[in-house]
Amino acid sequence: MARLAQTAGLTDVQQEILSTVRDFVDKEIIPVATELEHRDEYPQQIVDGLKELGLFGLMIPEEYGGLGESLLTYALCVEEIARGWMSVSGIINTHFIVAYMLKQHGTQEQKDHFLPRMAAGEVRGAFSMSEPGLGSDVSAITSKAVKDGDEYVLNGQKMWLTNGGTSTLVAVLVRSDEGHPEGTAPHKSMTTFLVEKEPGFGEVRPGLTIPGKIDKMGYKGVDTTELIMDGLRIPANRVLGGTTGRGFYQMMDGVEVGRVNVAARGCGVAQRAFELGVGYAQQRHTFGKPIAQHQAIQFKLAEMATKVEAAHAMMVNAARKKDSGERNDLEAGMAKYLASEYCKEVVEDAFRIHGGYGFSKEYEIERLYREAPMLLIGEGTAEIQKMIIGRRLLEEYRFQG
Repeated sequence: MARLAQTAGLTDVQQEILSTVRDFVDKEIIPVATELEHRDEYPQQIVDGLKELGLFGLMIPEEYGGLGESLLTYALCVEEIARGWMSVSGIINTHFIVAYMLKQHGTQEQKDHFLPRMAAGEVRGAFSMSEPGLGSDVSAITSKAVKDGDEYVLNGQKMWLTNGGTSTLVAVLVRSDEGHPEGTAPHKSMTTFLVEKEPGFGEVRPGLTIPGKIDKMGYKGVDTTELIMDGLRIPANRVLGGTTGRGFYQMMDGVEVGRVNVAARGCGVAQRAFELGVGYAQQRHTFGKPIAQHQAIQFKLAEMATKVEAAHAMMVNAARKKDSGERNDLEAGMAKYLASEYCKEVVEDAFRIHGGYGFSKEYEIERLYREAPMLLIGEGTAEIQKMIIGRRLLEEYRFQG
């Protein structure tokens, strides 16, 4: 085995894309990631390089100027990018969730208007579902849209918006009671709006404010923000799919793609942590020999490598299931849950292998140690994944008594 996390059955095109991305990561991301992360600096040069590679159009159909690749190809590219710096993979993820939602649910006019520019990286996507008091309870959304002639007026506050400042298109989920009588189930009275805006902070269009970056423990470089709507007027033709009341289902479809992405990020970060750990273990000497020759360290490396392989296999399975057109919420939930938990454990083991040096900001593992926890909560906590998995298992294994 030359390298962990290999994927069988890839086409020549997929292998060429992955090889190109891996080279880019090794040459353009890893050497500068820690320095940029410590400064919390947006990686503009890296993003420009990804645009030149065509990665912003990776899953967008060829008819709209994209590469028309599969979710599997995308996930494997994300794995490579997260291995270099997880924040860069986050910049791409939200963009692709919005592009995927447009491809699957948008009107033809919406696809024609947005997808070609998204494929070129000229329009950058973000999506907004969470709110300050919401957490995992999406049904408790309070942001609201009210019909006013040929427009809707949106009011409310959204939270944890990745790419909030740098994006120019935000898919926003709000409550819309128009056409939905009182007593309608909450998830049937939600609508996704496509909100175009200028990049930056402050009032980015009349009625829409991006206050500024949220200061985070890790996952730096990428901008995470709030979004405040105060009399934001959106034309009716910017309702995703053209019909209100479908937003919850559209968002959940996008989140399934997002969960595969988070699983891929976990795989990439864990793989990098293993690389750092196994490399350091062969350089550091104690009691007259490299610590890699001590049985305790070999056991730790064995456990780390096994977790990297297992998480990768589940992530690939979830991506392939989605690509086949089948329902994959069970597989995506399992992959996201396992990959994020294993990532945390592998990073911590690599941190332990580094000893005191792991606590130093001069060593890359310190950055990974702060980044891994985000994966435990992004796109749904472990508890949410377990609920999804448990319910789906009971559907599949219904007792016949």
